[in-house]
Formats: sequence, structure tokens, C-alpha cells
Amino acid sequence: MYKISTISFLIGILSFFQAQAQDAKQLLNEVSTKVKSYHNIVIDFKYTLNNPKENVKQETRGDVTLYGEKYWLSLMGMEQMYDGSKLHVISSEDEEINISSVNPEEEGSVTPSNMLSFFEEGYSYQMDIEQNVNGRKIQYVKLTPMDTNSELKQILLGIDKQTKHIYKMIMKQKNGTDITMTVNSFKTDQPLSNTLFVFDETKYDNYYINRLD
Repeated sequence: MYKISTISFLIGILSFFQAQAQDAKQLLNEVSTKVKSYHNIVIDFKYTLNNPKENVKQETRGDVTLYGEKYWLSLMGMEQMYDGSKLHVISSEDEEINISSVNPEEEGSVTPSNMLSFFEEGYSYQMDIEQNVNGRKIQYVKLTPMDTNSELKQILLGIDKQTKHIYKMIMKQKNGTDITMTVNSFKTDQPLSNTLFVFDETKYDNYYINRLD
């Protein structure tokens, strides 16, 4: 009788987690479908880096424009422009530009190009807590990298249940560092300049341009 009860309990637990994983997968699929329906996306966000053990905490804001695989990112005094082939990292403080080719993204990595769809491969997932943020229901999904050598321990994605937009992303690293991105504004299908993702060297006459390949 005891063995039967224990087995039944374990089966019940397993079924619960399987259902949770299915619910998480369905929600992430809805997010992915919604993101891919937009021509472009412009996001303003708060960026926080925190490592209590090292007594390090940084807060700033950034913005990113996403157009397919192309992006323009401004964060922490640096600008990055990826035109689909070359990555241009622009430092106004140093008056320096590094231009390099981008290698195929490693499975499970999070980059500006895939920041709204990275979870499609390389992770297991589970439903987590739901929070009420100013009247918005934010459902969190816990993602765990399948690659045991990953520097990431887990990622928490906070998803607006109504809009299916990502509201918050918390990346927990194995070294104790937490990187949090909280969306302040999420705009879609904005009018973009035809030259936004075209590098114009004449705009940077006084800059040192380092072509890495």
C-alpha cells in the first residue's frame, strides 16, 4: 500500500511538471509568433548589473532597434550596429570603432539580434511566479540552459499575459552576477531611416577605425 501511494505521488509530481513545461512552451510560442509578426521593434529599457559578492551594482538605460537580424543598440556609452554581416562597435569616448564579422550564434546565447526569440532552442523551461505590475499580469518562465558549460545558471522571462510582450529578463550567471533588463517602452512598426543600418565612415572623420577581419 505504501509503495503504491509513493508511486502514485511521484507520477502526480511528474505529470504536474510536464503540464507546467507544456504551458511554458505554449506561452513562449505565442511570444515568438507575436514578435515575428512585427516589421521592426524599438525598445527602451532599464539595465541593471548586480553582484553582491563583488559589491558591484550598475544601473543605466539603453535602447535597441531590431529589424530582422539587424540591430542598433545604445548602452553604457557604447553603440553597436549590426548590418546583417558586420558588427560595428562605436565608442564616442575613445573615438574608436571596431568592425568585425559576426560568427554564427552559439545555441542558447542571448544577443540583440535574438533577444526576443533566443529561447526557441537550447533551453528547458518551466512556469514560475505570476506578478501584478501596475495592473498588468506578468507571468514568469524559468529557462535553464541545456549546455552544462554555459555561464548562465538560468534566465527568468517576465511576459505580459495580455500583449505577449517580454516585460523583464533576468539572466542569472553562475558567478553570482544578475543582469536584469526591464522594458520601459515597446514600440513596433516604426518609421526607420533607410540608412539606419548603413555604416557611413564620413561621419567619423576623427575616429580610429579598427577592422578586425
